[in-house]
Amino acid sequence: MIQLGNKPQNESRIFINSSSRLGGRAGVGGGEHFQETDKNEKLQITPNLAILQLQKIERSIPKEHKSMRLAADFEEPWQILISTMLSAQTRDETTIPIAEELFKKYPSPKKLSQAKLSDIKKIIKKVNFYKTKAKNVLATSKMISERGLSNKIEELIKFPGVGRKTANVFLAVAHKKPAIGVDTHVAFLSGILGWTKNKDKHKIEKDLENLFPRNYWISINYILVRFGRVYSTRKKQVEKLRELGIIK
Repeated sequence: MIQLGNKPQNESRIFINSSSRLGGRAGVGGGEHFQETDKNEKLQITPNLAILQLQKIERSIPKEHKSMRLAADFEEPWQILISTMLSAQTRDETTIPIAEELFKKYPSPKKLSQAKLSDIKKIIKKVNFYKTKAKNVLATSKMISERGLSNKIEELIKFPGVGRKTANVFLAVAHKKPAIGVDTHVAFLSGILGWTKNKDKHKIEKDLENLFPRNYWISINYILVRFGRVYSTRKKQVEKLRELGIIK
């Protein structure tokens, strides 16, 4: 079981096994690079090559960063959902202490649902779009108190402020279900790597589901988000991918 919160995580349950057996032939660098394609052209990428690219990216993440805590790393499912909501377009290092303060003051969905909107705003003020998020946190906590939390994406996206990315991250972390949370890091890197030619995050999600076997889905967000946090700008990410020989 993955240990969340401040406890060390069992990385083998999150990160892919770089010694996975792959059928067919594939290579990373030295001849099989992603070439930019026109949007009307079919992507020149195979599942085997995409898997090898993901493995090489994973290996490039320094060991000390592989247990890097992300915003979704909390113990209780409702905390995972709320913290992931808060993390949208906000750095995890900003979100985590804010979420911890919020959960310390309101240790259950019921208590959070009874909070004053102004108090929630005050606590989460440093996250982007805090006014909207405060309203969504209050409304969602009330719904959780009344009906509980589903493990189906169709039900999760009915909560205020919960889109497909938040729902998929929740399902992957809280329920270990194969799901791909497409955030900014995943969307950008998937395009650079040639895994998708789409910009719409729902379409990117479907492209990745079609490209990768299901047992890799849960790893994609964790690996690419950590890579994005280690190499903190798009320029640095592209430079590292070139250094690794994954792209030209």
